[in-house]
Amino acid sequence: MKIAVAQLGARMHYAVPRIFAGGGCLNRLFTDLYAGKGLCRQLTALPSGLLPSSIRKLGARQAANIPGEAITSFGLLGLRYWSRLRSARSPRDTAIVHLWAGDELGRLVLKHGLADADTLYTYNSASLRLLQFARQNGIRSLYEQTIAPVSVELALMQEEQERWPEWETTADLVQFYGPFLENEQEEWKLADRIICGSRFVAEGIENESGPAERIRVVPYGVNFPGAESIARSHPPGGNRPLRVLTVGTVCLRKGAPYLAAAARSLRGRAEFRAVGPIALTEAGSTELRRSVELTGGIPRSEVAEHFRWADVFLLPSICEGSATTTYEALAHGLPVVTTFNSGSPVVNGENGFVVPIREVESIIKSLENLATDREKLARMSQSAIHHSRSLTVTSYGTRLMSAIQE
Repeated sequence: MKIAVAQLGARMHYAVPRIFAGGGCLNRLFTDLYAGKGLCRQLTALPSGLLPSSIRKLGARQAANIPGEAITSFGLLGLRYWSRLRSARSPRDTAIVHLWAGDELGRLVLKHGLADADTLYTYNSASLRLLQFARQNGIRSLYEQTIAPVSVELALMQEEQERWPEWETTADLVQFYGPFLENEQEEWKLADRIICGSRFVAEGIENESGPAERIRVVPYGVNFPGAESIARSHPPGGNRPLRVLTVGTVCLRKGAPYLAAAARSLRGRAEFRAVGPIALTEAGSTELRRSVELTGGIPRSEVAEHFRWADVFLLPSICEGSATTTYEALAHGLPVVTTFNSGSPVVNGENGFVVPIREVESIIKSLENLATDREKLARMSQSAIHHSRSLTVTSYGTRLMSAIQE
């Protein structure tokens, strides 16, 4: 098997092409901006003081175990993509830019040629042209659905906007999601295998009349931290308040209002901290700050410090694919309170609690359980570490290879 991967950006630090390279079956990685290649190499070679932060971050777009000769990058596409997104004036404009970038990547890949690749790995909303070519030319196609279907996400987010109209800038969601709907359905029809990170995503496709027989659920994996990273800054025993951490963009999709409600209810018994960019209105941010410490976006290298601070991880998401922050939390020994819709690998009652979306009382009850029973907290912490050993990048690679070799 000789696999060509086509992806925009550095999704999960190029986990999929790294897995294929390690397994000796990566034919080529096609991407936009990649450190050490072409235009990206020229940009990142300039003095850092001359570059905006968005360009400086490009230096992290690389994977040590992917041979340089196996990578083809289209730097101009990456810059045009970035520029067009900055110029978008409406949700529909933004959607059209994303679809354009996926189609343009496909055009450039086909212009370059797939050489002797016999298998193609692509991602939702950036695959249609390539999947059509693969079907017409007898090339096997593997397609990853990285989040719930567009129709599912649209319905959930419309409900959230109605519930919390002052928390985020109101946008016409149909304008944004509409252009993706037909595109996604066509991609499902053409893909030989659909890879989903969670049952939540798989069930979403099945409920939208997608090809259930071609779906395989493959949970992700993260690098397992060292013992020094797992060690808590303070022991979970004693009378101090429970420390509750959330990591990721602070927004409606990730359940910001439910985080706020839980924090208000547990004030004095638990301390809450949210680490990540804030995508709320001033009113929403102000309300959340009343009970939750907001750090804003921070360098990835500093996130481990916050995991060490915490006793419990909370992610009340409304819609995800398979939130890798929950994997990271388990690997740091944190019991996780989350929703089925987060697509997490949490085993309910063993290393955390899986609660229904929007049910604040269930979140509060779960956190109270851990705050009052520190022995259970310690047991769940050990279970989290034990379970996370099967959720490494290496084990993810084993699951992924098994799913595509059937």
